[in-house]
Amino acid sequence: MKVRVAINGFGTIGKRVADAVARQPDMELVGVTKTRPSFEARRAREKGYPLYLAGEGKAEEFAAAGLPLAGTAAELLARVDVVVDAAPDKIGRENRRLYEAAGIRAVFQGGEKPDVAEASFNALGNYAACRGKRTLRVVSCNTTGLARAAAVLLPNWGVDHWEATLVRRGADPAESKKGPINGILPTFQLPSHHGPDVRTVFPELSIATTALVVPTTLMHVHVNHVRLKRPPQAVAEVLEGFRRTPRFRIFAPWEHADGTPQVMEYARDRGIGFNDMMENVLWEAGTRLEGRDLYFFQAIHQESIVVPENVDAIRAMFDLAPDGPSSIALTDRALGLRAG
Repeated sequence: MKVRVAINGFGTIGKRVADAVARQPDMELVGVTKTRPSFEARRAREKGYPLYLAGEGKAEEFAAAGLPLAGTAAELLARVDVVVDAAPDKIGRENRRLYEAAGIRAVFQGGEKPDVAEASFNALGNYAACRGKRTLRVVSCNTTGLARAAAVLLPNWGVDHWEATLVRRGADPAESKKGPINGILPTFQLPSHHGPDVRTVFPELSIATTALVVPTTLMHVHVNHVRLKRPPQAVAEVLEGFRRTPRFRIFAPWEHADGTPQVMEYARDRGIGFNDMMENVLWEAGTRLEGRDLYFFQAIHQESIVVPENVDAIRAMFDLAPDGPSSIALTDRALGLRAG
């Protein structure tokens, strides 16, 4: 029997998670919600996803736009086992009472505070600890990237301390009213909130982060300096550790992927989903080992990296897979990523 899933919010993350859920063999996408007509609402209908009215939306606006509604969000919640809350930041906490009233499980996003759910989730990091939970929070895009890397480094070599500077995109591609147009904006919260967020997955990890915002829409880039406890023999050993782990993509020098423009061009060539890059991206030439000190760059596609994590969170909640690696392999096969 398939788990019945609702997506509350059909925007940047919600529409991607909806497509991902629809491809899973053990899940059924029952419907998605929007508060007002938009091109995304039209796309939901074009894809055959039942469209439900959310929040303070007005049914007559959808009728005027020629977008039939299948009902209200409350009616959708009554028909499912779990909801993925993909509403704008901070709205998920308000929505939590709706899910509790409906008696269903809920997956929240990283824009909410950790206490919105029973646990923060990362498939490589703490799948086993999240099995059977009724509420989970998939950590943010940047935290997901750091947690995935930690899931490789910690068991193989240990981490004494990690310093990371996050070079953050100014806006998503569709956000024409955001970002610095011409400037670099330091984040004056020192250290930034990302380190504590990683510790919601790895409580004992010593990590400190700083962040700044730059005028790009493509990806985030992390500049990492990690003091390892047990030094690898060579940097090739570290690269192989990342390479054999699912949800990492390592670019070799001969590929001439010199930065995020070429990485996203590769993603467009590959054509997965919305031409997304759901993996952590590393470069062989951007990884260096000096004794116990590991330096590496990684790029994070903010629009899509959390999409497979949402799917695995659902599977952990309902104990649909024997373990994390099995869930990751099933998710990644369905999405067209390598199974690992």
